[in-house]
Amino acid sequence: MSPKNTLKSGSVRHIIFKDGDTWYGVALEFNIVEEGDSPKEVFNLLFEAIQGYVETAQKLKMRPSPLNQKPDKEYQELWDKIEKSEREKSAAPENVYNFGYTPIKPCAMAY
Repeated sequence: MSPKNTLKSGSVRHIIFKDGDTWYGVALEFNIVEEGDSPKEVFNLLFEAIQGYVETAQKLKMRPSPLNQKPDKEYQELWDKIEKSEREKSAAPENVYNFGYTPIKPCAMAY
């Protein structure tokens, strides 16, 4: 089975959610977790981290395995709950602010 993500294309799943008083952002296939005081802050931190991660992988011409990590069980289970709510057209878990796919785009300087 070939990796889903390559240095030139693919996507990473992300979730922005609240646990207690803290907001978290997770990039599942990269195992990046950011935390902050608001969903917007975490959203910005997470997407900066994703961009930096992809740019570094591209510049170093890494193998695709770091772009295709197995997600932490806790976050995979949350993603599965979100997908189930989408399929059943029911409400997503109430602590979830945002979720979706972020595309991997080539860095202009990497090639």
